[in-house]
Amino acid sequence: MRTTLDIPEDLLEEARQLVTFKSKTDTIILALQELIRSRKREQLRALKGKIEVEVDLASSRRRPRSAKARTRG
Repeated sequence: MRTTLDIPEDLLEEARQLVTFKSKTDTIILALQELIRSRKREQLRALKGKIEVEVDLASSRRRPRSAKARTRG
């Protein structure tokens, strides 16, 4: 999708040099992806302590061996 944006040239150039991309488009795409990842991490951190999860580690580590694994010995 083509879009016209008014982005400060010095800001875009500094970001482009930091990621060593030649393309301004690739720089902006990476910046948007990183922004999204960062916000999702923040949302997950905000859930800390709000979700109760009960996991029996001992039983989860005891998985039945597959038939293939048993035939190997």
